[in-house]
Amino acid sequence: MKFVDEYRDPAMAKLLLAEIERLAGDEQLKFMEVCGGHTHAIYRHGIEQILPPGIELVHGPGCPVCVIPMGRIDDAIAVANTNGVILTTFGDMMRVPGSTSTLLEAKARGADVRMVYSPLDALELAVRNPDRQVVFLAVGFETTAPSTAVTVRQAKAVGVQNFSVFCNHVTIVPPLQAILDSPGLELHGFLGPGHVCTVVGVEPFRFLSERYAKPIVVTGFEPLDILQGISMLLTQRRQGRCQVENQYSRAVPSEGNPRALAAIEEVFQLRPHFEWRGLGFIAHSGLRLNEAHSQFDAERRFEVPGVRIADPKACQCGEVLKGAIRPWECKVFGTACTPQTPIGTCMVSSEGACAAYYNYGRLSQRRTIPVRAG
Repeated sequence: MKFVDEYRDPAMAKLLLAEIERLAGDEQLKFMEVCGGHTHAIYRHGIEQILPPGIELVHGPGCPVCVIPMGRIDDAIAVANTNGVILTTFGDMMRVPGSTSTLLEAKARGADVRMVYSPLDALELAVRNPDRQVVFLAVGFETTAPSTAVTVRQAKAVGVQNFSVFCNHVTIVPPLQAILDSPGLELHGFLGPGHVCTVVGVEPFRFLSERYAKPIVVTGFEPLDILQGISMLLTQRRQGRCQVENQYSRAVPSEGNPRALAAIEEVFQLRPHFEWRGLGFIAHSGLRLNEAHSQFDAERRFEVPGVRIADPKACQCGEVLKGAIRPWECKVFGTACTPQTPIGTCMVSSEGACAAYYNYGRLSQRRTIPVRAG
C-alpha cells in the first residue's frame, strides 16, 4: 500500500473487522492508545463504533500539550511579561490555561507572544531582532525534541546570544510506568505511539512486556493501521504471547533514528523529576538543557515563579490521561469546558482526548447498540 486511500480501503477494513471479531470472542478487553494522534484518528473515522462491544479503547498520556501543568504556563507568562522579551511557541500552547490566564490573554494585555511553526522560526526571529530576547517555549515528546536540539546547536554554532529555550520536553516511558503502577487500572495491551517511535524505535517499550506482561503494537495513524494494530494485539493474546511488535514498519525502524537520538543526547539531560498535569511529579520524565548548552536555558536566564498550581477541582484531565475515565464522564465536559472555553488542556490541544470527543460528536456514552462488521 503506497497511498493514503489504500489505508482507508473499506473492503480491507471489513476483513480486518471480521478477524478482530473472531479473535476477540466474548472477552472484555481494554486497550490504551498512547498517542493523541491515534485518539483523533479513532474518533474521526468512527473506529470505536464498529469494534466488537467487548473491546474498549482508552486514551493515554501521549498528548504533549495536555500534560503541561498550570504552573509551567504561569512561568511562561512571567517570562513573556519580562521587558524586552518575545516569547514564541506553537499555536496550541497559546490557549492552555494557567492559574489565571493564557498566553493568548497575556498577548492581548500587551506581552509580545508569537506563534511559530518550528524552533528554527524562533531562532530566525532572534537574528532579526538582536535588541530583543527571544524565548522559545518548547513542548513535546521525543518526536519534537530533536528539532529543538538542532536549533540550540545552530544557535551555539553561529553565536546567537539573544535566543533561549524554556524547555518542557518530556519522555514517554516514565508516565506509562506511572500509569501501570496506578492501583485499580486494568489494561490488556497498548497501541504504541508511532510518531515517538520514529525517533526512539521499539526497544524502549520492551519493559511493558517484560516487567508488566502487557503486549504493545507500535501503530500508524490511518484506519487500517489502527485496525491491524488491534488485530495484532488480539493475536498475541490468543497465542499466549506478550511482545513488542511493529505494525508501523514503513516509518519506524527498530533502532529508531540515530541522528535524532544523538542530537537529543548532545543537548539535553534528564531532570530529576517533572510535573505532569493531573499526574503529579514523575521521576526522570522531563528534559532540560545540559551544562554545555546552559547559556540557552531560559530558566537560568530569567526569573520564573516555579510555583506548583493545583488543577481546578472541576477538571479531570488527569483521570482522562490515565485512561481511568472517558471525557464525557468529566463533570464539566461539553458544558463549562468546551474548545471555546477550555478548563483543561485535554480540551485545548489538537491531540487532546476531550477535544476529539467534542469535535466528533461523542458527547455521551460511546454507543448503546453495537455495530458489527459485515
